Amino acid sequence: MSMSADNCKDGVSKSNDGVCEVNGILNNTRTADDNENNVSVCANCGKEGSNLKACTACKLVKYCNRECQIAHRPQHKKECRKRAAELHDIELFKQPPPAEDCPICFIRIPTLVSGSKYNSCCGKVICCGCCYAPLYDDQGNEVDNEKCPFCRVPTANSDEEYVERLNRRVEANDPIAIHKLGFYYHNGKYKHPQDYTKALELWHKAAKLGYARAYCNIGYAYLSGEGVNVDKKKSIHYFELAAMGGSVIAQSNLGNMEGHEGNLHRAIKHYIIAAKCGGSDSLKEIQKMYTHGHATKEEYTKALQAYQTYLVDIKSPQRDKAAAFSEKLRYY
Repeated sequence: MSMSADNCKDGVSKSNDGVCEVNGILNNTRTADDNENNVSVCANCGKEGSNLKACTACKLVKYCNRECQIAHRPQHKKECRKRAAELHDIELFKQPPPAEDCPICFIRIPTLVSGSKYNSCCGKVICCGCCYAPLYDDQGNEVDNEKCPFCRVPTANSDEEYVERLNRRVEANDPIAIHKLGFYYHNGKYKHPQDYTKALELWHKAAKLGYARAYCNIGYAYLSGEGVNVDKKKSIHYFELAAMGGSVIAQSNLGNMEGHEGNLHRAIKHYIIAAKCGGSDSLKEIQKMYTHGHATKEEYTKALQAYQTYLVDIKSPQRDKAAAFSEKLRYY
């Protein structure tokens, strides 16, 4: 039985023969046989095909071309934004992978900067325990400790030699070296001119090469207006990229920003993830929230247990000795 155009409901248009056709979601409802044959339907015009492209934001619907996507946008926009936000949060609040293991002792690298050292000679990040541990030759005799624990190359004797080694790592597209060089331009260190634009360029390059934590510095730049105009939205975007890549500082920053906006539930999520990655500051923040009744006992307990698990994962006798030695130096 056909329906008149006046009787057609939202999401339905009139066909040439006067029969109402369902557009939108119903156009994508197929049988099992259709799915097996990989047949889809354009959400706008109803055209069938096996090479239709899904909406890149929500993945809910497919289109045969860009013109159909633009035409369908008004009725799809609200649902698209909602689903895109859901997909974004799924990625954002997913626990990032833990830091890599030290290449010498094979124990998880600590999160704190003082817990590891980057070696410009070989490009390896070594934990503080292995950096502090004595070195031995093939005969078991202790040798000069002023060498890289991994490649045994003598430590650079001057800033110039260190920068020369770092530049060689930069030429080899080492993302950590590129990230560090960005810091030197940002701070005007090691005779590099202070250049915020150059620093941002290097941080973007380091991030694209896989060092996602470089995005955290880009986020700071947009937050403070160093080399770019202040843009809080872009700052949050780059903090999110850094957090998803494993930056504890970025994760904590997002928690603080959500907290200031009154989004306490989202702030707690960020703090718990950061605590699991070694974020002691995030643990303190969620403890404060629990004390003031803004976080539940279960949420604080979850963060505390996650942080304690992290401490167990990074613990080693040699790292304890290195930490005790560093603490001793503070009083001299």
